[in-house]
This record gives sequence, structure tokens and C-alpha cells, in this order.
Amino acid sequence: MELLRLATAGSVDDGKSTLVGRLLFDSKAIMADQLESVERTSAARGDAVTDLALLTDGLRAEREQGITIDVAYRYFTTPRRRFIMADTPGHTEYTRNMVTGASTADLALVLVDARNGMVDQSRRHVFLASLLRIPHIVVAVNKMDLVGWERHAFDAVREDFRRWAARLDISDVTFIPVSALYGDNVVARSENTPWYDGPSLLHHLEEVFIASDRNLIDPRFPVQYVIRPRGGGDRALADYRGYAGTVAGGVFAVGDEVMVLPSGATTSVEAIDTSEGPLDQAFAPMSVTMRLADDLDVGRGDLLCRPHNKPHVASSLEAMVCWFSNDVQLAGNTSWLVKHTTHTCRTQVEELRYRLDVNSLHRDSSVTALGMNDIGRVVLRTAQPLLFDEYRRNRATGSFILIDEFTNATVAAGMIIGPSEVQ
Repeated sequence: MELLRLATAGSVDDGKSTLVGRLLFDSKAIMADQLESVERTSAARGDAVTDLALLTDGLRAEREQGITIDVAYRYFTTPRRRFIMADTPGHTEYTRNMVTGASTADLALVLVDARNGMVDQSRRHVFLASLLRIPHIVVAVNKMDLVGWERHAFDAVREDFRRWAARLDISDVTFIPVSALYGDNVVARSENTPWYDGPSLLHHLEEVFIASDRNLIDPRFPVQYVIRPRGGGDRALADYRGYAGTVAGGVFAVGDEVMVLPSGATTSVEAIDTSEGPLDQAFAPMSVTMRLADDLDVGRGDLLCRPHNKPHVASSLEAMVCWFSNDVQLAGNTSWLVKHTTHTCRTQVEELRYRLDVNSLHRDSSVTALGMNDIGRVVLRTAQPLLFDEYRRNRATGSFILIDEFTNATVAAGMIIGPSEVQ
């Protein structure tokens, strides 16, 4: 079945974890012992009803404070689709956690309290979803039971959202009125919203079309590992040479002419192997092993593409970065390791152009450094050329992480805008 990755986000007390718990509970994706544990904890705290938020707020600090801190991943399946759900925190100080959890999402589920409407955190979540190029957004207007199921409260949130989204690059947005506490419009349509003619939340998650979201135009295959079996008496196995990796874009078929970058050598695809047998073609995001018709010097970090459809090859590039570290800051003329697809090399921050205020979208060009959870635009120069596409065109070949080479800690995530004008 098709896999949908979704990330949830919401302001404090908007009921995000409760909605996730309700979705899991009503879709029967909870084990009996999990439910019993949540019921015992709810009773011990004196809650009038079972607090389904406890299904996702797994850390002790989260349960004590009633907030989400870390990214909690939940897996569930319906007859129509498989899901990986990242329940991401909403607090400003956990922006890095949200960026991490939402970086691979196909859909962002943003909760808004019907009583409060769009608040600063809601706008920040929508901006981050836009920055990360998440193709689909669902705005769940929660706690509709507390506003008497009045349509004007739902409409007010929708109009406020649209005014904010007009400043961003967002194409597909769906609005759903829900009550996470009681399950209205979560799995089944509610009789309390006769004025709403859209789908329930789960129905929309099952039906949203994601097949065309990935780049199937530009063939990209970063080589992760060279497979050369050793030992044994099988001559055919001893001569085997395959290149394993994940298709990052486009479609590769047996017989296709391909180019190996950065060398520029050309050959053709002789075979495509998987653990389940050979294939005639492979497309993103399949993990496969490719065999080439010619014995070329190909290793980890190289990239296969079509000769007339090549990525950018440059050592100087511009990117947006979200800074993760609380121990060190990003500033001009600082050096890091950059990991891009399967290639890792040293890089230097040549220029910090501005820091972006995620609440007002103001660009502050006077800053000299980025601290934890800051987002800014930088110019990087790498020790070796990177093979990349713009992030807006291909999220796999347009993203990277920065690593502190002394501690091996990941200090930032980046999204490539394009080659720098200054080469």
C-alpha cells in the first residue's frame, strides 16, 4: 500500500496531541495495554475523560507539563494506506525539532483553536511547512464544541489563514472543523456540522493524491555503496559489481543511457536489482542496486543522471538553514562538514546574508550569527563541488545537513536555493 508521511503541528493547548491520540484510537491503531496504561494515568491525574494525548506525549516531562517536546513517531495502517506520523512540538524553542520531524513529510496537519484563531505559533508552523516545501497542508480547526459549532468561527480561521498564506508559497490547503476530544470529523463525519460538506480528517488523509509530489522528471541516483561480493566459488557472483542507493528523482529503466558525475563518463543501465528480484525500471523513492554496462570508476558520493538532464555542479551555493546547536553559533568564515545526499566534505560559511523572523517574515541583515532555532540565508563554499538541484525542485538533492567535525553533532539543516552568483 502507498505510504503517507505526515507531520502534525499546533500551538500550546490547541489539542494537537489529543487529536493524534483520537486519530489512533478511532482508527483502532492502539494496543489494549497502551490504552489501559493511558486510562490508569488519566484516572490517577483526576481527568474526567481519558486523555488520549498521553498516547503521543511519551516523555515524562511532556506528561508533567502537558506539552510536546520531542518528535514522537507513530505508525498505523488503514485498509487504504500506510501512515508514518511525526507529532512535532509547537513551542518556539523546539523549532529545530519541528524542522527535523517535518523534513520528509508529504502532508502537514496544523491545528488551530477555534476560540483563539490564528496565533503567532500557527503562522510560524505554516511558514515552516512552506519553507520545507511540504506539498499538502490540512488546517484542523479544533475545539469546535467550545464555540457551539458556529460556522462563523470556522470561517474566521479560514480567512485569516488565507491572508497569511498569500505571502507564502502554498498551493494545496484543506480546512476541516473538528473536536479532538469527542472525535467529531476525525474518523467519521459529524452531525454537529451540517454546514460542512467536506471529508473527515482520516478520509482526507487516505485520499489525498501524493503520487505526483515527487520529482519524476529529473533522474537522480546518488551512489551509497558499491556491492562487490567476496569469496565463494561462484564465478558469476565474483564478477558482480552493483551500485546501491535510493532513487532521489526521476525514473531509471534498463537500457537507459546514464552519466556518472562528477567524472562525466557515460554508460547504460544493464540491470536493476532488488531484494525481491530484478526490475525493468526504478523510480523515487525506491532503494535498488544498479548494474552498469561498463566497468567504470564509480564510488560512494557519485551520482547517476541522464546526459542531457544534469544537476548543478558547483562549489558555491546559497541556502536557507535552520540552526540546531545551543553550543556553537553559525557565523561568517566558520567551517563545518556538509553531508549532501551520500557525499560529505568540508564547507565554509562565506556570508550570512540575513536572519529571517518566522513570525513577521522580516529579514534582519544586521545579524552576525545564528543561534539555536534561528533560520537564515547563507552562502557556502565547499571543498569539493556538490551535485545538487534547487530544493524547490527536488527535496532529496536540494537538502543537506551541517556537522561539527569535532563533536560529530548535527548543527543545522539546509535547503539549497541555487548556485551562488559569486563563484
